[in-house]
Order: sequence, then C-alpha cells, then structure tokens
Amino acid sequence: MGIGGCIILIAVGAIVTFATDWHAKGVNVDLIGLIMMAVGMIGLAAYVSIFKRRRIPPTADGDVPPVVEERYYPGERYNRY
Repeated sequence: MGIGGCIILIAVGAIVTFATDWHAKGVNVDLIGLIMMAVGMIGLAAYVSIFKRRRIPPTADGDVPPVVEERYYPGERYNRY
C-alpha cells in the first residue's frame, strides 16, 4: 500500500465516521471508520519511514556516482556494453 492508498483509507474512514448516519444492527460503523483511519495512518508512517531509508545520500559535491554494469558472456569477443 503506497501513499495514495493510505490517504484514501484515511479519507474513507473519516467519511464513514463523521459524514454518515448509518446504523447497522450489531456493527458500530463509527468504530469501523476509526479503525480505517488508524490503519491508514500506521501504513503512511511505515511507508514514509521505509522510503526515508531507501534514499541514497549524495556525495560531498552533491553528485551520486553512476552505476556501471559489466556482463560476461563466454565465447563472445567483446564483453563490455
């Protein structure tokens, strides 16, 4: 679940909790909305913390070094792409 999914879950939970007056026997609709908002917030916090760890810190001059990929195929004369 990405940022968009978490925000949608929070918004739908808020709508169910605050903007509706549905009543169902044996089901607390307000509690379901609060649970949806809580799950959306937890998911958003988890996504942001994982995304923060994935960022590559820049070097001292601000550039990120390029990635050079070399492949070796036996029997070929030129192995560099």
